[in-house]
Amino acid sequence: MKKTSIFYFLLLQIVASQAFSQVADSYYLPQNITYDAKIPTPQKFLGYQVGEQHVTPYETLTYMKELARLSDRFKVETYAKTFENRELLLVTVTSPQNHARIDQIKAEHQKLVNPSQSGSLDLQKMPIVVWMGYSVHGNEASGTNSNLMSAYYLAAAQGAGIDSLLNETIILIDPTINADGGNRFATWVNINRSNNLVSDINSREFSETWPGGRSNHYWFDMNRDWLYQQMPESKGRLTKFYDWRPNILTDHHEMGSNSSFFFQPGIPSRTHPLTPKRNIDLTIKFGKYQAAGLDKIGSAYYTQENYDDFYYGKGSTLPDVNGSIGILFEQASSRGHLQETTNGLLSFPFTVKNQFTATLSTLRAGREMRVELLEHMRSFYKETSTDAVKSYVFGGGNDVVKTWEMVNMLKRNQIDVYRLSKDETQDGTSFSKESSFVVPMNQPQHRLIKSMFEKRTKFEDSLFYDISAWSLQYCMNVPTIEAKTVISLGSKVETNDFPKGKVYGKSPYAYFFEWNSYYAPRAAYELLKKGYNLKVAVEPLTAIVEGKEKTFDYGTIQIFSNGTDPSALLQTLAERDGIDFYATQTGLTPAGIDLGSEKFRKVRLPKVLMLGGTGVQSTDAGEIWHLLDTRINIPLTIADIETANRTSLEKYTHIVLAGGNYNNLSDEKIKRFVQGGGILVAMTDAVEWVSTKKIANITIKEKPNNDGNGEKRPYTQQERYTGALETAGTIFEAKIDPSHPLCFGYKQDKLALFKDNNIFMEDTKNPYNTPLIFTANPLLAGYVHPKNEKLIKNSPAVIALNVGAGRVIAMSENPNFRAFWYGTNKLFLNALFFGNLIGGGRFGGEE
Repeated sequence: MKKTSIFYFLLLQIVASQAFSQVADSYYLPQNITYDAKIPTPQKFLGYQVGEQHVTPYETLTYMKELARLSDRFKVETYAKTFENRELLLVTVTSPQNHARIDQIKAEHQKLVNPSQSGSLDLQKMPIVVWMGYSVHGNEASGTNSNLMSAYYLAAAQGAGIDSLLNETIILIDPTINADGGNRFATWVNINRSNNLVSDINSREFSETWPGGRSNHYWFDMNRDWLYQQMPESKGRLTKFYDWRPNILTDHHEMGSNSSFFFQPGIPSRTHPLTPKRNIDLTIKFGKYQAAGLDKIGSAYYTQENYDDFYYGKGSTLPDVNGSIGILFEQASSRGHLQETTNGLLSFPFTVKNQFTATLSTLRAGREMRVELLEHMRSFYKETSTDAVKSYVFGGGNDVVKTWEMVNMLKRNQIDVYRLSKDETQDGTSFSKESSFVVPMNQPQHRLIKSMFEKRTKFEDSLFYDISAWSLQYCMNVPTIEAKTVISLGSKVETNDFPKGKVYGKSPYAYFFEWNSYYAPRAAYELLKKGYNLKVAVEPLTAIVEGKEKTFDYGTIQIFSNGTDPSALLQTLAERDGIDFYATQTGLTPAGIDLGSEKFRKVRLPKVLMLGGTGVQSTDAGEIWHLLDTRINIPLTIADIETANRTSLEKYTHIVLAGGNYNNLSDEKIKRFVQGGGILVAMTDAVEWVSTKKIANITIKEKPNNDGNGEKRPYTQQERYTGALETAGTIFEAKIDPSHPLCFGYKQDKLALFKDNNIFMEDTKNPYNTPLIFTANPLLAGYVHPKNEKLIKNSPAVIALNVGAGRVIAMSENPNFRAFWYGTNKLFLNALFFGNLIGGGRFGGEE
């Protein structure tokens, strides 16, 4: 480049950066109205203009509280706190007259979902409810930042137009859905911002350090947590969602910087079949308002491409199965403050302006379509189920804790759950009225119920933006049947108390507890930490408990009292963890192994290192961190790959590799760790790395292609054919060996596994080191390409190998998926507690 060209290029960059960082309020706000002078603009309150730098969650929170202090249009309430103790606010905006009767309005609005009451409602007189949610992904910041201008407009605008809007609308603002991730991202881009804005895509400003600000504290993608609500942020938010049942919910996101602006609907063939067609028609009608608003400011946009409305666990899709209209907005991201793109310089203020424009367009559409949207919700809930399934019955099994959480998941979605009035046997499965429940389909939420339990395997489209199956009974591994006849209902579950365990008997000698309970590993870790000697039974036994014989299965834990009385501690653990403890007075058993048998193997305290950093899938790693830290109370050391490469690994019993790319990890160091007696647990993509580096004798099958065997196809169909090969979230059936240490606690011979990858392992031909093998007809729910289904049939899901003095445990699937896949958490936890027992010697590996 010539020197003169360089000079003019730099001059252009300086002029552009200065211009983009100095926008006025008029750049955002409508100018044909007046604004209340007593309401501070964001610039006046913050000391900088919106778009000049990235607002932090705390600044957003304090501005909303200030507006509530100054404006009788605003009320704020805290609906949850994040893991990092940040407040999450719901801001209610409407006219002062509506605020004065807000409880009455809410009660009337709730009648829309009750067919026995909704017919008497006068829709002409009812306000509409609009929920506006911003930046569930913390590094998609234009949403949250635009909300400052939206809030100011709603608080300060004057005139007949705003008065009419506020009289006819209840506006619910969720200003910063992901405060922890948002704080991480705002801090990063603000500390890397230059006074003279740098737009070079190689700038550090545009490259967050791992794990980035997209996710929450435990690195969860919270836009996938709307249905089963495992995060506190989601639980609090959905409580308010169902309190209000909004008619519209907007979900403000960002996408790649080289794009423009997207609004729904997405690709029509990728809408869930349970979503009524009129929902799509209304969404298209909304799109005309979005287009008009963006046309007015000269913005480029598109619709009915790329995105879908299939998985009901997303923020823009769950409303569709609740009688609402969910609308996704995707804005091309500046990621920082100013970035070079294929469309020219993209400034942060411009991204904010587009999101603000979409907000105003939505409010205009909502007001003008008010009666139509109210009628849509009323009609939605008047439609009764015509499904052949009359109810779903679930429960029993060997773990009351998972059944308890399954009830919670349903109730969090306002689904009525009943106890059985009597014992039932359906399809050869028996259900006790003491431990089983029934969900009838003749209730308003029947579409949502169907979506949560269905086992769909046929689809109009083979491409999915997210997962294709989420059947609740498989997630939880709880026995469930579809009842085609009416089941007699017992009492409705109003409160769902945790199923506390008990301590049976008292002994100075020993106690037992079974490994069935979801929280058994938590109790075991606490006992080990307190110095108790635990051993696990690798064969069944029968013991005398309170004068009667009781049979104990594989994986039963023996606690030696060591002359102390642990009964008080065990009572605490029983109530906290839902575990029954059984006292025994003698080491001699009536049948099976005795307490001093070598077939009782010592359980050692796991000391776990998980690798993180660049290349590692942060969501997969976060699921492990969350499981161990919040549910099992095991401290987890997380070290970046670079740190592990230069650190001694000898003090750890386990190294965990979540899904991801480990090309920068020293394979020689990992080999020495395993050869020296350590346990390596590798999942999904990490198994491929273990295979490639020959850390263990594991072979990965070659992935199929979709080249058409020489058939020529239109270029435009390339994505369709290649995308169809992706396994984007499907449920498969595997045969399980309950006697294998990795399967302790399971009493069945089949287990549902969730697969969202194309990793397929070859059989080892060893009859003992593949405790889980996919069945000959493995598909249970979801989409799979026939070529992938052929590869998965009869292939190992888990391989457990002796390598030197250590062990390698390879899992082709993620057993901790999104925290709601409770049914396979035990596989991962067993690898931590019993991994040393696999292979080697007559009774398993030595210490």
